[in-house]
Amino acid sequence: MNLDRIDLNLLVYLDVLLREGSVTKAAQQLGITQPAMSNGLRRLRELFNDPLMVRTSDGMTPTERAQELQPVIRKALGELEIALQPLEEFDAQLSHRVFRIMVSDYAESTLVPELVKRLRTEAPDIILDVLTPSDVTFKDVEAGKVDMAINRFDDMPQSFHQMTLWQDDFVCLVSPEHPGIANFDLSAYLSSKHIWVSKTGMGAGVGIDPEKVIRLGWVDHALAKIGHKRKISVFTRHYQMPALLALNNDLVATLPRKVADMQAAAASLQVIDPPFKIPPFELKMAWSPLLQHHQAHRWLRRTIVDVAQYC
Repeated sequence: MNLDRIDLNLLVYLDVLLREGSVTKAAQQLGITQPAMSNGLRRLRELFNDPLMVRTSDGMTPTERAQELQPVIRKALGELEIALQPLEEFDAQLSHRVFRIMVSDYAESTLVPELVKRLRTEAPDIILDVLTPSDVTFKDVEAGKVDMAINRFDDMPQSFHQMTLWQDDFVCLVSPEHPGIANFDLSAYLSSKHIWVSKTGMGAGVGIDPEKVIRLGWVDHALAKIGHKRKISVFTRHYQMPALLALNNDLVATLPRKVADMQAAAASLQVIDPPFKIPPFELKMAWSPLLQHHQAHRWLRRTIVDVAQYC
């Protein structure tokens, strides 16, 4: 194949088309008309002698050839973007850039306030757009539409870059008037009513089924391993809620230590170690390989890592 005859814009079209899985969405992403995108797809099919995208009951589906091409083209375009970037360092003090980060409620409660404090000093005109896991999909992160995802991840695409910000363990947040506080053993824990708080997944949230322990998370999985189950009275996705709810004398919130310590001090509650072993977890940040070498993004990553050391 003679490279002189290839319109390199077609590779950009194919990259976006394979990410979006739709001619209409790809056209919107590229800022071109749908007929222009359809014409681009026709030319791509001629170039590779393959249909690339075929219509199925699930919508537009990439062919085997397209799946083989996707990582190759993405890598090539990423390297080209790096080569075309200006050599000067990113100047945070003068930048008006908008950074979009997806954070779990846990990270928003612990990391984001300190990050904003740092930005006010080092980058006063930078704008931070904080999104929730329900606002974002892995596709958005992979496409570079979202600069960073900060969460506790069970799994993520292999192409993502990632870094651990810290490790946290679990404790119990209880009222000083809780009837079992003097001897908070496993029996006292199991006889109490509990507050469940978590939202770690990506995409739209769904309701919780109390009977499906495997989906309830670290605490309930650890209890199930020793043959027990707690009585959950309240399910919430917001880490601001447990302190208010734990003021009810009979309720217990089992949640990460960093959040519990902050809430206990503000609401005169007590922090107690749980009477059974719960494995710790890691808070990670993940980002698209498309942004790995971007100057502004590198500055953001360094800043977040530095702030995390003091949270």
